Amino acid sequence: MLDFDVVPDDPVAALPADDLAALRRARSLLTSPGAAVRFANLVGTPIEQGIQQLPASATRIIQKATQVALKRALEVALFSLDRGDSARPENRFHKVLAGASGAIGGAFGFAALPVELPVSTTLILRSIAQIAASEGHDLRSIDTRLACLEVFALSGDGRSDNASETSYWVVRTALSKVVTEAVGIFAGRSVALETAPAAVRLVAAVAARFGVVVSQQVAAKAVPILGAAAGAAINVVFMDHFQKMAQGHFIIRRLEQRHGTDSIRSAYESLASTHSS
Repeated sequence: MLDFDVVPDDPVAALPADDLAALRRARSLLTSPGAAVRFANLVGTPIEQGIQQLPASATRIIQKATQVALKRALEVALFSLDRGDSARPENRFHKVLAGASGAIGGAFGFAALPVELPVSTTLILRSIAQIAASEGHDLRSIDTRLACLEVFALSGDGRSDNASETSYWVVRTALSKVVTEAVGIFAGRSVALETAPAAVRLVAAVAARFGVVVSQQVAAKAVPILGAAAGAAINVVFMDHFQKMAQGHFIIRRLEQRHGTDSIRSAYESLASTHSS
């Protein structure tokens, strides 16, 4: 077994073949085209055109809806994810549910966002939890539950430059302090989420990144020719995006448990360098 305090000279060569294949898959998932690209491809229109169709109050409404949705997701993560265990994640089923939610949003337009987003966010969280369980993570652990919430901060990026290859680690590093604080506060305690500073900081940190993807989703739905059917399709893409991020994230966490975070990060970045050269 590798010493977790020492990174091998060649971290890629040090990994067993199965784990290296898993790491390659995780990297492919985490650097897949971002949601904005996929939304634009779906509607055949740049997201910027959709943004122009939004009301002047859109940014404020999106920010508030995102905060409410993530507060609800945190409640679910802390109090009910231990009942979401599944040997095989039901990704397709969750996409169907997300599509149904999106159809409602597409039919009623931007005004439906404050109602629809908490619903679709909770559905995504349930799917993320199943993916975590399928990768061997214990949903009874507060650490695992909050790792599920971390997924909402992962954007994915289809660019080929080195910055995009390492953005996953940048996000995790940025969230690490607030997540660690939240784990310490929530473990074994009954906490009022509305007043707990750790909960407020965690939701704010994740919302800063999740809100970007939500804005892109809303902009895609704002294209004038769209309706209920397109709203459903956009929500399916929304769900699929976070399922991919979750699969990559929890593969990485599983490998970290075996080999140590530093070794896996070094191997991941070595793969990125090889890919870009």
